[in-house]
Amino acid sequence: MPDLDSLLEYNEIVRKKFGSETEGYLFYNKYAKGKGFSVRKSYCEWGNGHNERTLRKFVCSCEGFREEKELKREIKKRKPRNITRVGCPAKFVIAWDQNTGQWYVKDFIYEHNHPMVERDLACLLRSHRRISDEQKADIVAMQISGIRKHQIMNIMEMQYGGYDKVGFATRDLYNFCHRNKVETVAAGDAQTVISYLTECRRRDPDFFFDYKTDGKGHLKGLLWCDSQCRLDYAAFGDVIVFDSTYKTNRYNLPLVPFVGVNHHGSTVLFACGILSQETIESYVWILRTFSDAMVQKHPVSVITDGDLAMQRAIGLVWPNSSHRLCIWHIEQNIVRNLHDDGVKDDFRYFLYDCCSIEEIERKWLEFLDKHNVTDKESWLYQMYERRKIWCAAYHADKCYLGLRSNQRSESLNSRLQVNLDRKMTLFELVEHFDHCLSRLRSNEANLDFEASNSLPCLEPDASIIEKEAAKSFTPRIFAKVQFSIKAAKKCFAREILDDYDAIKYIVGREDKGDREYHVECEICVDGGNLKGISCSCLKLQSLGTPCSHIFFVLGYRKERELPGCCVWKRWTRGAKSAFPPIRKSTMYDYSDSLQRYHELRNISHTASFLASRSPEAYERLKRVLHEEAAMILPNGGENGDKRYAPVLPQCMDVDSAESRNVLDPLHVPGRGAPKKKLKSVSNKKRSKVKCTLCKGEGHNRRTCSMREEETKLPEDVLDI
Repeated sequence: MPDLDSLLEYNEIVRKKFGSETEGYLFYNKYAKGKGFSVRKSYCEWGNGHNERTLRKFVCSCEGFREEKELKREIKKRKPRNITRVGCPAKFVIAWDQNTGQWYVKDFIYEHNHPMVERDLACLLRSHRRISDEQKADIVAMQISGIRKHQIMNIMEMQYGGYDKVGFATRDLYNFCHRNKVETVAAGDAQTVISYLTECRRRDPDFFFDYKTDGKGHLKGLLWCDSQCRLDYAAFGDVIVFDSTYKTNRYNLPLVPFVGVNHHGSTVLFACGILSQETIESYVWILRTFSDAMVQKHPVSVITDGDLAMQRAIGLVWPNSSHRLCIWHIEQNIVRNLHDDGVKDDFRYFLYDCCSIEEIERKWLEFLDKHNVTDKESWLYQMYERRKIWCAAYHADKCYLGLRSNQRSESLNSRLQVNLDRKMTLFELVEHFDHCLSRLRSNEANLDFEASNSLPCLEPDASIIEKEAAKSFTPRIFAKVQFSIKAAKKCFAREILDDYDAIKYIVGREDKGDREYHVECEICVDGGNLKGISCSCLKLQSLGTPCSHIFFVLGYRKERELPGCCVWKRWTRGAKSAFPPIRKSTMYDYSDSLQRYHELRNISHTASFLASRSPEAYERLKRVLHEEAAMILPNGGENGDKRYAPVLPQCMDVDSAESRNVLDPLHVPGRGAPKKKLKSVSNKKRSKVKCTLCKGEGHNRRTCSMREEETKLPEDVLDI
């Protein structure tokens, strides 16, 4: 028999009036949370015109029973869920009164046939879990920043004061992220990316992107870069690290970033591309597209891995650029292919030691004879045939700015891969790539601030040359220059050869034995001033900074300033003076409503912290915020499209009919997956084996004839 409190509560509830069905649901759901059960919407009735509801029934989530056919199923793909419906009779029925225009309580049963959930667990019941719009905006922003979903949940619990105050569970967060991903690329993954890049170009006229499709309209290649990337290339595009990486998207397509070095010696990004095939034709397309984006400015030097198709493409598109293979990849191949320590040490001599071409060729012949390298199919002989694109002696006078590997590109790729998984869409890839680009520019901004507001601390007895260098070079580069200045103290003059318009100094070093360096000074005929200087070690040509031998000669001659040839503008504080920087990324371009939300949130954080120190201020601010939160905007707000992410709005009005029909890329099987050990196949089973390359039977990808054609040059690429 119900007690007096229950009867009073019952009488109070049945007298309730509501202005709408939603208001009635919110009331009953709040009541349910206090009692410890969950609410589910059930039966409803419509008016004669079937335009509006006239009755709505809300029940306990334990109402009813699971259907018998679900219980008797013998074949189940998944483990059946736990039974939660036990035929609970509790219900709350409201009906619409046409005369008053309000909803009244028509029926209410408060009794349950199951125990109620404890108060601290009621927040986990389904009807009491909801992710608010402001929480969704914060979740998406954190996800794009590379924070994992479980970490986002931890942050939310810390902010709200525990799992019971967050308002949702971890499962809800995962479900929202999945739904948001699906809704974002509802028009198609590739089409969404094209629309996004089209809007970027509309806002930034110097933004560049281009793509290509196959005969059926599937995306095959994409390259994009913003205006700041193009300005950075104009200032620092002399050396490019060009590499591709796997495991970055659901299609197994390689990401191809174009990376360089800025005036601080830090990584700078010039462009990014995506390819569906690693063939000569694909690489030629992406290199030509990159050249179009950079107004046909070709790099001085390029560093790549050992991909043959990539090497051929570079030789065709950039024939005048020096090309060098990544030393890190060669070191990996040394460990993989050479098993004799003596052979390894002798081979590494060619990888690192710089000498004359005549001497290196002689040493090569000695090496081949010493280790009996006669098999032309062996790795050693193949490296000998390709020695001009990796041997140090052939690149001693080439400008590589001290880079010998694509480690900068690999580090950028690793940063992307840490934050991403192989299930991500292309649109997510572009978003996360923008985030990484923003981090690089933020780092450059900090270094620019350091360079413009400070000078290196020098010794009291520092030379005039060192003081001039400290003012000219950026702090990070000056640290390397200062090392050469200090090393100049170990140098001494062996001989001086004087000529009419040039003086040659033969310099030795105490720690280099009998080795000699020839420093040649070009003298002005009129006043005898220093016009130019060079050294046989070729450090100035390859690194862009003077060597210790040059600094010794400058000090020996008592020069009071660095020659212009020793100060490359790309290493100076004013390297980008002609290119005003645009450091802020487009990833921070929010919609108007989200911009207002972020501004108000930041202000409210400050006001809330200050008001929390006083009980009176706390109550006052709390009352004001509750009043604002209870208000419903007449137009529902401007964020009706529910775009929570800090990204540009998608541009649906694309330029041409062709770009409206870009299909998603085809999945490339096998790429990036771990290699499995091949097992022997019997003749009976061999006919059933299918090739993943040509889809034919009776052979696999390794023995497919099409594999040989992959590295052949297409006919349309030959005419360059």
